[in-house]
Amino acid sequence: MKKIELVREIAKNTNLSQTQATQALEATIDIIKTTLRKKEEVRLVGFGSFRVTTRQSRTGINPQTKKPIRIPACNVAKFNPGKDLKEMINTNKK
Repeated sequence: MKKIELVREIAKNTNLSQTQATQALEATIDIIKTTLRKKEEVRLVGFGSFRVTTRQSRTGINPQTKKPIRIPACNVAKFNPGKDLKEMINTNKK
């Protein structure tokens, strides 16, 4: 599903205009980004949680030269699905 399709579904399910649905989605995404930037967790009960973890530096291999390269440490966003979401996906219930 693309963003515009999600906006259309939000508008349809909430009786908002597409403009209002777009603003609501953008605000939600901005809040999640801002919270993750502060390295805080975002928990949506029944859906899942977003968090930031640190990926350690490691050695990789350049596929063209086959020489080892150093991959620096970095922060990455992770999503862990909640129990309800896992169950819904695995049992096909709505």
